[in-house]
Amino acid sequence: MAVITGAASGIGKATAAEFVRNGARVIIADVQDDLGRAVAAELGPDAACYTRCDVTDEAQVAAAVDLAVALHGRLDVMFNNAGVSADGTLRPLGSTDLDDFDRVMAVNARGVLAGIKHAARVMLPRRSGSIICTASTAALLGGIAPPAYTVSKAAVVGLVRAVAAEVARSGVRVNAISPHAIPTPLTMAAVAGWFPERSAEELRRIVQDYNEMVGLVLEEEDVARAALYLASDEAKYVNGHNLLVDGGYTVSKAPNITAAPGQ
Repeated sequence: MAVITGAASGIGKATAAEFVRNGARVIIADVQDDLGRAVAAELGPDAACYTRCDVTDEAQVAAAVDLAVALHGRLDVMFNNAGVSADGTLRPLGSTDLDDFDRVMAVNARGVLAGIKHAARVMLPRRSGSIICTASTAALLGGIAPPAYTVSKAAVVGLVRAVAAEVARSGVRVNAISPHAIPTPLTMAAVAGWFPERSAEELRRIVQDYNEMVGLVLEEEDVARAALYLASDEAKYVNGHNLLVDGGYTVSKAPNITAAPGQ
């Protein structure tokens, strides 16, 4: 049984589908009611249901966890995936909007902590469970996202490290996934703010060209399969880890120079 926040679209939706294909039952937890209900209906009433969950409201996070226990008697996986982008307007540091910073941190960091807290509440007594949190390559490299988003995702990695050792003593694992750029609705909305004059197709190419591996495109399903691994018994001894799904983007920033003929 899995609860996936932010599961009405993007990475969360792809992960819900991947989990169901592998026999799991999922709760689609989101604030996009129409999309969330549509995803649950698509996956089937025996496999998925939708619940409204604003992760900035701890009571709603707790309720999503309690719903899983009420329906299925247990919670095996909590995927803290819900997130928002920072203000897409490119602005100098001196013009940083601290209200926007607080908004991003409330969802991307505080919301993740609430998810960890309440998943652990029901997993620790059973001495079993996998908690997964969506971070980002922005947590590791500066200059690829606005400061608010970068800080929020670095906080996710920090939270995973802070709690992994404690919960491991009760058989629960906590890990992060850090994807690189994927043209999800969230990413596309952010990039549209940076390049308002570009078409949707041009924006998609900008995001896809941000990646490292020639001839391959990073997709939501790649992250979903990473989450499936971390949720599975195959990852039974993986704890406190930040799994990068970035094609090697964060390994090196050497110039992409093609050697001249004869060299």
